[in-house]
Amino acid sequence: MGNTTACLLISCPDKQGLVAKIANFIYSNGGNIIHADQHTDFGTNFDNSLFLTRIEWQLDGFNLPRDLIEPAFNAIAQPLEAKWELHFSDSIPRIAIWVSKQDHCLLDLLWRHRAKEFVAEIPLIISNHLNLKEIAEQFNIDFHHIPITKETKLEQEQKQLDILSKYNINLVVLAKYMQILSNDFVAQFPQIINIHHSFLPAFIGANPYHKAYERGVKIIGATSHYVTADLDAGPIIEQDVVRISHRDTVGDLIRKGKDLERMVLARAVRLHLKNRVLVYGNRTVVFE
Repeated sequence: MGNTTACLLISCPDKQGLVAKIANFIYSNGGNIIHADQHTDFGTNFDNSLFLTRIEWQLDGFNLPRDLIEPAFNAIAQPLEAKWELHFSDSIPRIAIWVSKQDHCLLDLLWRHRAKEFVAEIPLIISNHLNLKEIAEQFNIDFHHIPITKETKLEQEQKQLDILSKYNINLVVLAKYMQILSNDFVAQFPQIINIHHSFLPAFIGANPYHKAYERGVKIIGATSHYVTADLDAGPIIEQDVVRISHRDTVGDLIRKGKDLERMVLARAVRLHLKNRVLVYGNRTVVFE
């Protein structure tokens, strides 16, 4: 197994002895813990606090075969009323990047992938326009053009789902894909990361940077989040901001906004691929 590790992301009602119980599961089976982090969310009621943890250990020397880890830990997790995920470091996720006409987030992700900043395969790009097909060809990635209209939306979304299944995609990254996904689509494929400017909900619709310029904003930002049925209101993974001067033009705002979107989306994708994001309710704990 070499340097292969296993990672558990766990959330459950808080009680005494949880850290010891989880760590003992690994220790008693000969595992060596290399990373462990935890957080207790007390919310507004200390009687209903939630325990959240990420624990990673080496599989070299671990006594349980890989296929038995899940059922063995489930016997511990059920009495704890725990929600949990098990991941292995040698499992290579397959990503589909969705785009419309803007190329800055797409190119950034492709260059970072080529530079081996994150471990994944990117076999597929889907777009509702043909503008970025040439980029897909440059990187030898399959490109599927699926135009969307109000009348064809459900039919085209089914085509998209079929393509994701055909390519065995684990994660969809909306890299400035300017279409709203239906609730039904999200229910069938919930592993989706989005990026958008952080003017919402103040400057809704087209030309947000022009509207922000007219208001004389002093800070602009970007937000990357998981997609849910609530538009642009899913659990937030990563955010960042940059200050704006009265000397900045609309063009400066757009340039700074694109820089932020590139960085924030890349961080969010990297954190997800490293299994460092634990979603609970409409919030996240990010174990960095």
